[in-house]
Amino acid sequence: MCMVIFAPLFAIFAFATCGGYSGALRLSVDCANKTESDLSIDIDFAYPFRLHQVTFEVPTCEGKRREKLALIGDFSSSAEFFVTIAVFAFLYSLAATVVYIFFQNKYRENNRGPLIDFIVTVVFSFLWLVGSSAWAKGLSDVKVATDPKEVLLLMSACKQQSNKCMAVHSPVMSSLNTSVVFGFLNFVLWAGNIWFVFKETGWHSSGQRHLSDPMEKQSSSYGHGGYNRDSYGPSGGYNQSANLGQPAEEFGQQPSGPTSFANQI
Repeated sequence: MCMVIFAPLFAIFAFATCGGYSGALRLSVDCANKTESDLSIDIDFAYPFRLHQVTFEVPTCEGKRREKLALIGDFSSSAEFFVTIAVFAFLYSLAATVVYIFFQNKYRENNRGPLIDFIVTVVFSFLWLVGSSAWAKGLSDVKVATDPKEVLLLMSACKQQSNKCMAVHSPVMSSLNTSVVFGFLNFVLWAGNIWFVFKETGWHSSGQRHLSDPMEKQSSSYGHGGYNRDSYGPSGGYNQSANLGQPAEEFGQQPSGPTSFANQI
């Protein structure tokens, strides 16, 4: 039940916080010649974080000439991979929820449904682990590439001591941090569901049968052994009593010999 409730929600939070992100940073370049300064340089970037395509113009503090720069890095592969996993996990969890509720009989028919569910759950657990780890590394690289101090190093005007370059504000990365957290929460949720799905498969039931067969054989053999001992006991006692009875009869017949001899005399 937890899987049915939380899997779609966690998947939504994962791809919404990552795929819907857009950030910005603002820089200022105060040239020695104030007329050449630019105190509001806005740089906008967003998902899928192809930062090398994000361009902006800054003053060179050498007359009216401006230079065109771009951020460094392309982190689209890890971000798109993470969002793709989240979208497909969301769609599958919705489909699985519908099957669990409305098609329970067909789900258990021929044991095919539980086996497919088990395999898909294992695959998604592995993908969530890989995707979340890759995106966590990609996010750390995005933070470095969009750090205002790193961007200022790209400007030629900031390499001159007479000019003053400052960061007005940095991008807010809280939603991206949340996406990584939900990515690993999804891994924990799907990995924890493996055991519950496995119990629905025929592999689990067949394993229980194999474990119960030796115990049944052991109990049956113990019952047969007890029966043999019981049957042996009465027979042994009967033979012993018969054997004890025979000497008594023989001993009782011995005095009759002399008595009959005396009568004859």
